Amino acid sequence: MRLFALALLTFLAACQDDETLSGYVDRATLWQLRELDGAPFEGRATIEFPRKGKVAGQAPCISNSARQTAPYPYFTMSDIFTMSEITATRSACSAPAQEADYLAALGEMIVAEINGPPLVLSNTEGREMVFEAVQP
Repeated sequence: MRLFALALLTFLAACQDDETLSGYVDRATLWQLRELDGAPFEGRATIEFPRKGKVAGQAPCISNSARQTAPYPYFTMSDIFTMSEITATRSACSAPAQEADYLAALGEMIVAEINGPPLVLSNTEGREMVFEAVQP
């Protein structure tokens, strides 16, 4: 069964004109960070994929954006989730520790998975960010 699902996803990916993560999620969906490394994330941090290869988000204090070019779904470690050209606004911050934790973790994520409702970003060192779809 798992092999069939993998084959189906591969077939669907071949038919998809946007093979980045934005091609596999509802582009209007806003994802809010619920857990960082297994612990509840107390601040507000979001991520979204509004168009092909584009990542946008709001950390506890700043908004940020990046490019994402790796194909999804990721079947080998050579096809990993990567973000580049990350930009962020500058502003005063009342939660600098949460801000730093979020941005540091986001920069380390290399694998993206959508298993039902949550979006999970992770890396090979065991770090994990769990996002829940929310209304904007």
